[in-house]
Amino acid sequence: MLEDLKLGRRYDGLIYLVESARNPPTIKSHHHVELELNLVVRGWISYVVGGRRFTFGRRTLLWLFPSQEHQLVGRSSDAETYVAAFKPGLIRRSCRSRAYEGLRRDAPEGEGVLHTVLPPETFDLVRKTMDGLMEAAPDPDILNREAGFGVNPGFRYGHGDPDGLNAGLHHLLLLCWRCQSAGTSPQGAVALHSAVMRALEVLSEGNEKVRLGALARECGASGAHLSRMFTRQVGLPMNRYRNSVRLRRFLELYRAPGHRTITEAVYGAGFGSYAQFHRVFTRAYGRGPRECLAR
Repeated sequence: MLEDLKLGRRYDGLIYLVESARNPPTIKSHHHVELELNLVVRGWISYVVGGRRFTFGRRTLLWLFPSQEHQLVGRSSDAETYVAAFKPGLIRRSCRSRAYEGLRRDAPEGEGVLHTVLPPETFDLVRKTMDGLMEAAPDPDILNREAGFGVNPGFRYGHGDPDGLNAGLHHLLLLCWRCQSAGTSPQGAVALHSAVMRALEVLSEGNEKVRLGALARECGASGAHLSRMFTRQVGLPMNRYRNSVRLRRFLELYRAPGHRTITEAVYGAGFGSYAQFHRVFTRAYGRGPRECLAR
């Protein structure tokens, strides 16, 4: 799915800090015309790309190219990840020499996710550079709620210093590519079975109400075998993944124009009861839904 990152014309890209405690689960496969850069600041995150699951820990710098369909399938409760995106025009203007020709590609050389684990000193430099670009950024709650995947149709990414942001993104792009070129890409991806890939597809498409038996038949496996494979290969139990999809759907319904009540959105998202929803929401955000949603 081609995703609109809601970037205004004045901006050559965006940057924000994705925090598990603020950010809704965005569990759907997508790609975008912008080049995406992630820096894992705390905890870990997991992506599915090209039929394999990749898990990245603290100090990992990773790149998602425009043609790479990717899906965030898991992250630790304390995960914090800087996400930067660079428009094609910025890349054309910034990357003219051979040293940066890899950034002009639509896909990385080879398979998988291009990444490297930064040495502590380099990590601190890159993180401080990213921190500096956040000084005139919008409120973190707004960015985590709306940037990239928000349901507010009127939202567009903004920044208090567009020229400073654009210049900073140019510097950040070249700095991080030099760091990548000087490092190595550790291996360790988990290849996903076709049945697991199909289960991810069915559930993330919004079919979160489908029962395990029907889902297993759709995927060509028994229920027990599918559950075991899913947990082993994706890295979390299917019921937790399903609840994350439901939580994303709840937030879409609750924040959509027309504003459903919390209870209406809970059952519309596929939760069996308000008590179940409350447990899932509190585990994801550390606070109850009424406290979070009242802000």
